[in-house]
Amino acid sequence: MTIKQHHTIPPMHSQSLDEVQPSASWLIRRKQKLNLLLPGIIASVIVAASASFLSEHYGAPVMLMALLLGMALGFLSEEGRAVAGIRFTSSTILRIGVALLGMRITVEQILSLGGTLMAVVIGAVFLTISFGILLSRLLGQSRDFGILSGGSVGICGASAALAISAVLPQNKDSERNTIFTVISVTALSTIAMIAYPPIAQWFGLDAQQAGVFLGATIHDVAQVVGAGYSMSNETGDTATVVKLLRVAMLVPIVFSLSLLLRKRSDGGPRPALPLPLFIIFFVLFVAINSSGVASAQVQEFAGDVSRWCLITAIAALGMKTSLKSLLEVGWRPATLLVSETLFLATLILFAVKWLG
Repeated sequence: MTIKQHHTIPPMHSQSLDEVQPSASWLIRRKQKLNLLLPGIIASVIVAASASFLSEHYGAPVMLMALLLGMALGFLSEEGRAVAGIRFTSSTILRIGVALLGMRITVEQILSLGGTLMAVVIGAVFLTISFGILLSRLLGQSRDFGILSGGSVGICGASAALAISAVLPQNKDSERNTIFTVISVTALSTIAMIAYPPIAQWFGLDAQQAGVFLGATIHDVAQVVGAGYSMSNETGDTATVVKLLRVAMLVPIVFSLSLLLRKRSDGGPRPALPLPLFIIFFVLFVAINSSGVASAQVQEFAGDVSRWCLITAIAALGMKTSLKSLLEVGWRPATLLVSETLFLATLILFAVKWLG
């Protein structure tokens, strides 16, 4: 008589299988999500690359080119495989680009301006936003559009518009208003780059005063640099540092907006960080850049990545916006943005002349 022996699989094997399966499942989910997002991301990158090519060879503003090319491909965001990736690019990649702007700023640069000049520039930012809110109500526009337009004019143009729009309450007009603001401030910034240097000369501003005027009034960084160095190296250096102070104002402005708007539609508190994660990383990158840990090559690389992220996000936003809806905006928003631009220029010009 033989005795049959039963062999059992040691429990350690079943445990290892249980450990492997969730890991494999996670990888599968990641791959599926990547496959879902990739077509839209690639489409946005191609549009961004095309916009950069046109900008480099024909001198057109790259943000404006990305918007217009994106709008021409708006059908991609309506249906098909690219929809999810375009949505991801216009939100997440946008936030990455804004966060990396912190690698362009150091605390030392800002403090070098001195207390009086810092107070003038910071005060002008808040006054421009306040003026935008007030005038938007007088023109029958929403308070949020006044904040968006005033912030983009007062801080750093298209980049500020994108950062502020990320924390404002979203509705059916949010993306259209953001795109309209980006197009408008880009166009106004280009006009200012050409018009403001002769104005500075006409008012008899010296090199430093002209740098303050240009850096505190022109919307986008690239146009500030172009206008400043077209006058002199000293003017360009001053204008760039003043502009970086305005860029740094993204942190307190977005933080304040996050606190003020931290309500649900039902009035309950929003269970999220009072400060958006991309602004926390912005501050972190400023700290890293200020500490001297990052080499010049790292700073340049981070700046390039930030630029590409923002251009790609703008292209995606363009794809999500129809030209028809943009034309329905009307004359009032345009009047608001032009008025804010003139208000800021007049305010800074008066301050520069008055302070001597």
